[in-house]
Amino acid sequence: MIAILIFAGRSKRFWPLTEKSFFPLAGTTLVEEQARRLKEAGIDDILCVAGKHNRARAKATFPTLKIVEQKNLDLGMQGALLCALPRCKEEPILVVGANDIIDTDAYRTLIARGKSLKEGGLLLAQKVRTYFPGGYLSLKGKRISSIIEKPTPGSEPSALVNIVAHVHASPRSLLQALKEVGSTNDDGYELALDALFQREKYSAVLYTGTWQAIKYPWHLLSVLPLFLPKNGKPKIHASASVHRTAVIEGAVILEEGVKVFPHASVIGPCTIGKGTIIANNALVRGSSVGANCVIGYNTEIARSVLAENVWTHMSYVGDSVLGEDVSLGGGTLTGNLRLDEKEITSTVRGKSTPTELMKFGAIIGSGCRTGIQTALSPGVKIGAGSFISSATHVTEDVPEHSFVKMDGGKMLIRPNREQGASSSGRISARKLLHSPTKEGK
Repeated sequence: MIAILIFAGRSKRFWPLTEKSFFPLAGTTLVEEQARRLKEAGIDDILCVAGKHNRARAKATFPTLKIVEQKNLDLGMQGALLCALPRCKEEPILVVGANDIIDTDAYRTLIARGKSLKEGGLLLAQKVRTYFPGGYLSLKGKRISSIIEKPTPGSEPSALVNIVAHVHASPRSLLQALKEVGSTNDDGYELALDALFQREKYSAVLYTGTWQAIKYPWHLLSVLPLFLPKNGKPKIHASASVHRTAVIEGAVILEEGVKVFPHASVIGPCTIGKGTIIANNALVRGSSVGANCVIGYNTEIARSVLAENVWTHMSYVGDSVLGEDVSLGGGTLTGNLRLDEKEITSTVRGKSTPTELMKFGAIIGSGCRTGIQTALSPGVKIGAGSFISSATHVTEDVPEHSFVKMDGGKMLIRPNREQGASSSGRISARKLLHSPTKEGK
């Protein structure tokens, strides 16, 4: 059986971050973890579908896998499969979306049941207790009759939500159905499925394990515990340096060249990327910190995801996601809890969107800078390349490449005419911080 792993999307709902399939998370990425789980389930033949924007990254990440480029990204999964299916033999295939994280056993079950199929297919589904804004399966007996996308709450045809892990007995039959679809939107795959349901038997495979769909940037916070190391002792690379007064406790991974300064604490589960520095009195807990970061003096990082080359200075970063090359000025604080302790919402395309999170800090795009004494209200998002002036209280989302300051107690937002300094200066500063100290490990 061949698996078609699709990650050609443009991650529009992932703003202000980009390329969610390759966003660094605990030493790996979403798409690498999907490929690992597929191989662990017994599939060695994986065909990747990338877009023009991430094909080079895909080739570098998967040098031994077959990769095709989806030409028309507006066609969604239909466009991906129209490019991939002509490369498949006439045998059962497993279609996987890169952004639905499920257990390896789910793939094993689909593979075991799918190998003997002569027609039709299998769709993985999970029974939900509360409304989920996704596709619901409509059933006639044991057969799937249709998929109802985002029905009005209370009108769901069943409690079964579709997960993008589908087995098709015949690639040729699926390809023909996709070609017959007249839609020019991104719902072509769903329309093709509806047509197939009428002439072939498709069944639901009930899945009760862990499932996390990654659509919005805050979903990285929900999936983070699945990626962090499990219970166990610290794993410290031989080249890492830990001061004798520092505390490394629980399931912690310190990668190559990490340096932990006096009186700092890293409490697992945590992953600290290559070359990162944890400075004096800093506390990192339940977080993923990428490569070449500097977690400055007296900073706390809690339950957060930091990409590469992030610098903090006497900061609090709680339940937040920071893109690469972000610098937080001294005293920058993320608020992660409403005063009334209710669910935090986020604005997406002009609409208030529930996050299902009671604790949620900020999402900061790449290349952003904050001045000293900056405060970020719960759930705010800051677009890439933006500068936040000192003593600013950010209470709403900030567009990309903006400059923000306070004016009469209100946020004033204008285009940013500056950009962050080159990384060469930071490299020199990091080398000085990595210089040997008199006291050893």
